[in-house]
Amino acid sequence: MSPTFLFDGECGFCRHWTNYWKKLVGNRVLFQTLQDAGRDLTTARFITKDGIEYQGARAVAELLTFAPGKSWFRWLYLHVYPFASLSEWMYKRVASCRSCAAHATRLLWGKSLEPSTFLFTRRLFLRLLGLVYLIAFLSFFVQIPGLIGEHGLLPVGEYLANAKAALGNSAYLHLPTLAWISPSTSFLGFLSILGAAASLLAVIGIQLTPVFFLLWMLYLSLFYAGQTFMSFQWDIFLLEAGFLAIFFAPTRFGDKHDAPHLVVWLYRVLVFRLMFSSGFVKLASGDPTWRNLSALDYHYWTQPLPNTISWFVHQLPGWADRLSILFMFGVQLVLPFFIFAPRRLRFFAAFGFIALELAIGLTGNYTFFNLLTISCVILLFDDQFFRRLPKKIPDVASHAQRRAAQMLTAVIVFLLLFHIPTSLRIVNSYGLFAVMTTERHEIILQGSNDGETWLDYEFTYKPGDVHRAPGFVAPHQPRLDWQMWFAALSSYEQNPWFVHLAEALLRGTPEVTDLLATNPFAGDPPTYVRAALFDYRFTTAQERQETGAWWARESLGLYLPVASLERKTGD
Repeated sequence: MSPTFLFDGECGFCRHWTNYWKKLVGNRVLFQTLQDAGRDLTTARFITKDGIEYQGARAVAELLTFAPGKSWFRWLYLHVYPFASLSEWMYKRVASCRSCAAHATRLLWGKSLEPSTFLFTRRLFLRLLGLVYLIAFLSFFVQIPGLIGEHGLLPVGEYLANAKAALGNSAYLHLPTLAWISPSTSFLGFLSILGAAASLLAVIGIQLTPVFFLLWMLYLSLFYAGQTFMSFQWDIFLLEAGFLAIFFAPTRFGDKHDAPHLVVWLYRVLVFRLMFSSGFVKLASGDPTWRNLSALDYHYWTQPLPNTISWFVHQLPGWADRLSILFMFGVQLVLPFFIFAPRRLRFFAAFGFIALELAIGLTGNYTFFNLLTISCVILLFDDQFFRRLPKKIPDVASHAQRRAAQMLTAVIVFLLLFHIPTSLRIVNSYGLFAVMTTERHEIILQGSNDGETWLDYEFTYKPGDVHRAPGFVAPHQPRLDWQMWFAALSSYEQNPWFVHLAEALLRGTPEVTDLLATNPFAGDPPTYVRAALFDYRFTTAQERQETGAWWARESLGLYLPVASLERKTGD
């Protein structure tokens, strides 16, 4: 006897959902109306091949065990008592008003119910992820010599040697990087170019598991080699999303199997964690500017690298800023829960996330972060949304890939539940702008040959000359410019790389000075350097009209006292 599902053939709502379940289980279950079976009943029944009969929500749970990837419903029903009670209660409510349930189905799922597939959606996502990797590798490649090369601010060779001396052989586990093979500038550049080449493979459609394993391994290597300069949330976000891609990508050419749905949900949980935690930390921090909705009075001009649009948006009236913050909190604290709701609510959440990321990207330079976030949000959609349906429903992911996805899920859940950090950065914590900065201190490096006349070093992207408009640089990340913003929040003693920067200017180290926009001592390095500290703010519309300046500033004294090669700072 074949397993049989009996349903009310006179109920349009019942037929609607039964047709959907038929597509999920295929010919593994026989479907028959209660009327044809001669049953004078309206409650669904499931009869096992052994003749055991279940009804109501339990019948649906038993049916879904024959649908690949849906057996979790029966597991929850059997092992989580509140879930079983809630399921039966919901079933009775639906049965009491089937027309109401039919309207709700059309509203939340659409006119037709189709099993979600992810063939096109996976290809699109992996192309976008490949593009993000490409940007990240090339952006860092041009900065390697000045940041972490042999003559850079934080040479990798010294860093790894110190780690090995302090940790012994365990240093290899704490710092999993290919730079152990060679910390030379040329080898680090090779890793970046190899990563860029592998990224191009993903972009053009060669999207195989080995490609994404290589991408993740190379970026992990540069992440640890980059030290302070690779300590941003989008770097660990890329590593986590990239690690999942190893299990999400096809394992061989011509693979027509659907993507593993479990990994789709791991990405959706990742989006939830990113969005919700970013909203939660703002309130949990106790920062009054978020609670009284005044944060955007400061954000546009205190963020690390504003752009030209930032200045104009800052001129908007206060009520526009308050509405923007309410919109942000709605997106970050409410919409994440829609990820687990029916598909139309999930799509609504996706559009909200994308709108927020576009707004952030337009009003600030946040590297590849916005593109990476939007790429992950794409997985809240499916092939049906993009109207790129396969000719026939594809087979589920291979047994090996589904088993790998299950093991990956178990590991991630374990790490999340017990808050266990790992040097592989496969699970991370997120939360941007928990506390809003309400003032902007800007460090201006200066050089002199006589100790009297001081000339400014200009950076390419961070504020300096008050008449220079804030520029557009994303998705490239000028990592020294970014670190200068963080350095201004503390002292130079807390930023050893800053002292190395001053010494590099005194020596005229070309790898470092190439990271700057202007070097007033290009012919011969200065005798002295110092770092002045200024308080910066955006000019008002009237001030800009009168002076032509984008910024107004006031001197706060010295950040770094006068230093020379004979009189190093800290001596």
